[in-house]
Amino acid sequence: MDLHPSPLLRRMVEEKRVLAVDEPVSIRPGKPALYRVADTNLRLYLAALRSAQEQARRGRPEAAFRLVERRWPTWRGRAVEPLVRESLELAAASGALPWPDTAVVGGWWNRQFNPEVDLVGADRAPVAQYLHFVGSIKWLDTPFDDHDLAELLRSAPQVPGFAPGSTGIVVVSLSGIAPDLDQGKTDLIWGAGDVLSAWQPAN
Repeated sequence: MDLHPSPLLRRMVEEKRVLAVDEPVSIRPGKPALYRVADTNLRLYLAALRSAQEQARRGRPEAAFRLVERRWPTWRGRAVEPLVRESLELAAASGALPWPDTAVVGGWWNRQFNPEVDLVGADRAPVAQYLHFVGSIKWLDTPFDDHDLAELLRSAPQVPGFAPGSTGIVVVSLSGIAPDLDQGKTDLIWGAGDVLSAWQPAN
């Protein structure tokens, strides 16, 4: 959805804060802007719990459980993206990243959503002057592997402002990395503990 919101959408974002709007971050203006439900609990209800509740009302609790179990990984992966971005911003502000001048962390996509890049660290948003890093979030029960890295390295050069050899490559993974991953092609690897640590007050 492009950034010419109706008065109702604007009110839902700016006044009610029911919705949040995300814009692709790069050195060029990008579209479309994406609207998402700001509250993660409400997003979970809309994504899975509402349908599960209907199954339970029909006397089918096993079906309700399977539905939530099936939809949970997708919801969790999407829900964690804003948290990871905020964590990286906090880490940059505290000097814990190799790119302390990073002021904002967003994502990037084109009109076809092919590719979608989970992480873009920049000096400002949505139109940046300089990109410090791009990266991928894998919040699944399997480690980040060579296939995931290859996909990231194919997608990264499509982000306007990406400079090979200068723009960093970041991996954030719930289940760590595969033992044979070529870490020399990355500049920063984060796990769940790193995401949580970014929120801890400095000693």
